[in-house]
Amino acid sequence: MSPTRLISAVKSRWQPALPASRNTLLALMAVKLVATLAVLSFGLVLAPQTSHAADASATAADTATPASAAAYADALASFNRALAGQESAVGTALSQWSALMAAEPGNPVPRAYTGAATALQARTTLLPWKKLGFADDGLALIDKALGQLTPAHDTQLQGGVPASLLVRFTAAGTFNAMPAMFNRGDRGARLMDEVLKSPLLAASPLGFRAAVWQRAADDATKAQRPTDARQWLEKIAASGAPQAADAQARLKAL
Repeated sequence: MSPTRLISAVKSRWQPALPASRNTLLALMAVKLVATLAVLSFGLVLAPQTSHAADASATAADTATPASAAAYADALASFNRALAGQESAVGTALSQWSALMAAEPGNPVPRAYTGAATALQARTTLLPWKKLGFADDGLALIDKALGQLTPAHDTQLQGGVPASLLVRFTAAGTFNAMPAMFNRGDRGARLMDEVLKSPLLAASPLGFRAAVWQRAADDATKAQRPTDARQWLEKIAASGAPQAADAQARLKAL
């Protein structure tokens, strides 16, 4: 049973007889989910454009039209503001990504971002069952985006990054951020491993590669593997990527 259906069942079954027990259960589940969703800053960004020759070459092969590229940039800007904690940007980001998803139903990238933005709506309500519902709905959209992937998405670029990598990276970060009751941790780890080992990663823009390495460092830190975390951070620091300064600061703190 999904977390959303579980909460619905709890509400309908326990509300008349055991309001205190129901409230306790919902509160405990909500606290765990809120603590997780409050830090959904898992690198869900299209690779920043840089002056590096390799990045410029990759971007030149981008399949987006100028109009859609501008729409993607606007949606991404709103999404990043939402990730940074600007609650008013959550609805804007969701509307923008939803519109892109409707306009490009065969493109899994906007569907994955719509799913992530849907999950971020959990920040905008105090009702625990709504928080769980937003998370569940967001995960369903990301699942569908993963199901849409075909070999063709290895060459379909967005911001210079293959759509297949963007969707898997977005899914991995979202799944790994979810509480254990969602049973997404193992799949998130597998998807992250696929991204790290993909030959497509080496040809992706530097900013995206560093975001992937940064997520790998975060996962290693969370799993108490400091040696692995240090290796990923050193890779970022030596790369000259926009994240290099942050990586250097984290290395000093290890």
